[in-house]
Amino acid sequence: MHEPPQPEKLFSIEQQVLSVAKAVEEKINDEIAALEKLDLDDTEILRERRLQQMKKMAKKRSRWISLGHGEYSEIFSEKDFFSIVKASDHVVCHFYRENWPCKVVGKHLGILAKQHIETRFIKIQAEKNPFLAEKLKIVVLPTIALIKNAKVEDYVVGFDELGGSDGFSTEEPEERLGKGEVIFFEGESSLKPSKKPQTRNVRHGSKSNDDSDSE
Repeated sequence: MHEPPQPEKLFSIEQQVLSVAKAVEEKINDEIAALEKLDLDDTEILRERRLQQMKKMAKKRSRWISLGHGEYSEIFSEKDFFSIVKASDHVVCHFYRENWPCKVVGKHLGILAKQHIETRFIKIQAEKNPFLAEKLKIVVLPTIALIKNAKVEDYVVGFDELGGSDGFSTEEPEERLGKGEVIFFEGESSLKPSKKPQTRNVRHGSKSNDDSDSE
């Protein structure tokens, strides 16, 4: 048989309960006091701060749209490529050829371009731009280059990281681009981390930069 709790133990437990209740009550009182201290001036300051944040974001969105963000567009020259990566901080570039796998990738990137206006989405035909493809070490198509601040920071090659087949959903490349930090994505990626490729500077189009870019 269990012995009944001793009076001193009951008193100790009661003290602990009261202590916790008192701490919670004090925290609530502090929060109420903080809210009561917000007078009209404080409210106006918070409102003005929020208004400035909204104006700043609206200005950003306007600039992004003026640069071609929000659309999945094709470019036709290396000159256009270098101009785009200089102008936009985040660029997703799909190196493609006219085949089924590249069309599948393009379909999903077209959807993501409209959802992630903060990033410029483009595609370029690799075989018609051999210098650029060689400079960026594009071998397998489709290849998606993830470009931040005019540097290729990562690649998505083929379907290996997108489920391994052409039946992947738009969420797969979205998670992968989010993991590469080239789009704003708050979800958690279930994909395994890949080895980060060598960073290549793509600000300049001259071949004389190849050696220095690959170091």
